[in-house]
Amino acid sequence: MRYRLIALWMMLFSIAPVFAQSSINFSTPGVRISINVPVYPTLQRVPGYPVYYAPSLRSNYFFYDGLYWVYEEDNWYSSSWYNGPWWGVDSMEVPYFLLRVPVRYYRHAPSYFRGWAMNDAPRWGDHWGSSWQQRRGDWYRWDRSRSPSPAPLPNYQRQYSGRQYPQAAQQATIQTRDYRYQPSEPIAQQQFQRQRSQAQANAPRAIDQRGNDPRANRVPTQRSEVQPAPGYVEQPSRAQQSRPQQSPGNRSEPGTREPQPPQTVREQQPRQPNRANDRPDRDQGNDNGRGKGNDGEKGNERERKDRDR
Repeated sequence: MRYRLIALWMMLFSIAPVFAQSSINFSTPGVRISINVPVYPTLQRVPGYPVYYAPSLRSNYFFYDGLYWVYEEDNWYSSSWYNGPWWGVDSMEVPYFLLRVPVRYYRHAPSYFRGWAMNDAPRWGDHWGSSWQQRRGDWYRWDRSRSPSPAPLPNYQRQYSGRQYPQAAQQATIQTRDYRYQPSEPIAQQQFQRQRSQAQANAPRAIDQRGNDPRANRVPTQRSEVQPAPGYVEQPSRAQQSRPQQSPGNRSEPGTREPQPPQTVREQQPRQPNRANDRPDRDQGNDNGRGKGNDGEKGNERERKDRDR
């Protein structure tokens, strides 16, 4: 029984380092760390390295390949914005150039850095063990004459501080819009892609929260899509104004030809008489307007009879 307890104790002791190493890998964002950067920090280039550090911060704070990096309590964290949220990074995925930064640029170096050369990189192989050293054995070998250029600093973030510091969804939208750098490290590429996907997913939601219609700025391509304002009366075009107006009764049906005016005007025929008394062969006289034809003779006869009386 005693030997079984000893064997069980030895098994637990051997598994403990494995658990400690696997706890470095975080799969969710927003990891809380003690660092707090209320304003955009001042960053300086590490001489000979494509890495920046923050000399005014009391922390191991770096910028490399488009991301901010923090080393705290034996763990690495990264973020696309200077004050987080932070992502936990496995020690197997930390970029080589970060691991090569000399000890002197760690502004809050841990206690196990004591005794190490200030101008040399930390002894990560001694600290993280032989298994890590075997998998990343070439981390310290590089050609200093072919050091890549550093990524441009995201100075656009300087205007966001204090209460104006954006939330994670807004950060993704702003960075996708204002920062065009393409990272080279695989882990930085993954985080940039995650930011772009989040920006695309949150773009309609961000517009709705501001109360704007995403279709409001779209220019209509067809006339039928334009909605007239209330009380609007459409004015006729110049071509319509030049056309002669037609009454509803004279308007021709669609598809039929309009009647053409006659080419010449014929002379009007004299009106034919309709009554017997209007025939031209009758004697017509003025007789001071008393009558014409037979009516005139009868009038003269009546006048003679009156004189005889």
